[in-house]
Amino acid sequence: MSRFWSSLTYDLRPYVPGEQPRIADLVKLNTNENPLGPSPRVLEAIRGEATDALRLYPDPQATALRAALASYHQVQPEQVFVGNGSDEVLAHAFAALLKHDMPLLFPDITYSFYPVYCRLFGIAFEAVPLDAALNIRVADYLRPAGALIIPNPNAPTGVALSRAEIATLLAQHPDAPVVIDEAYVDFGAETAIPLVASHPNLLVVQTMSKSRALAGLRVGYAIGDADLIEALTRVKDSFNSYPLGRPAQAGAIASLQDEAWFQQSRARVIQGRERLNGGLVALGFDVLPSSANFVFARHPEHEGAALAAALRQRAVIVRHFSAARISGYLRITVGSDEQIDRLLSELSEILGNDRRVG
Repeated sequence: MSRFWSSLTYDLRPYVPGEQPRIADLVKLNTNENPLGPSPRVLEAIRGEATDALRLYPDPQATALRAALASYHQVQPEQVFVGNGSDEVLAHAFAALLKHDMPLLFPDITYSFYPVYCRLFGIAFEAVPLDAALNIRVADYLRPAGALIIPNPNAPTGVALSRAEIATLLAQHPDAPVVIDEAYVDFGAETAIPLVASHPNLLVVQTMSKSRALAGLRVGYAIGDADLIEALTRVKDSFNSYPLGRPAQAGAIASLQDEAWFQQSRARVIQGRERLNGGLVALGFDVLPSSANFVFARHPEHEGAALAAALRQRAVIVRHFSAARISGYLRITVGSDEQIDRLLSELSEILGNDRRVG
């Protein structure tokens, strides 16, 4: 460690993203990327930005994109904030909204960036345990809190809360900011955005990385009361006034304009998830009920780490977490039909199981 580091840097334990390996004939099912690709309209719009105009700064307010998102979600433009991926949007929310005298609450098994942000911004937090079935129980959050952040569906479990349960959570904490992180909501959960109109403390964060297959473009956004959005904007403009380039803004707008592609893509991923679920169950796995573009599964007779290592030897990459309560599980992205077939075939051989899988 360098003697030039600040004390903050010494104390950080950074988020570890999913591996991006270079392996021949790789089946990559570890980072929840969409196997189907973005709308052709998106690619056309991005190419249209490859002009001399790239010498000019983009619109720092992303006015056209915010208007498009507002129209799509039936809110006002002043209720929309955009950033460089939902991770940046979340970081601004942690800084702007989630640091208070009372602790921030979030699940003990959840997106592992949350405790990283807490350390970065000096936020006291309490991790609220999931129940024995790895579900979030809203009643467990009925305790003093400065703020809450809940992913819905949760990650890495994929289990979702209903909108009614989110409404109950909001009713329990009317005076605390509540952030609902909806990175995977389009794959089967209910968005909390309709609750924004009646709950000024609610901020909903979404991304275009998953259901819109734009992980490489880095576009995230938040929807909430204009007062919350102003707080995020104040942080953004104290950090980086131009988080989204011209191609990103144009591509995101084009994605919103191709609803047919979006609906077809998400439906195919949901179908793939059910097919993957069935194949894993046939191989003896326990699979949590997922509303995301991944499944969380364990085999009662095999260690999760050992299965992940065996798959890697066969050029199939899935995500394994070493945390005690979930170390037996694998998080498996819903890939293409061919990738699902390959995964199930390799698992069948690893398990020494000659039953047919499909």
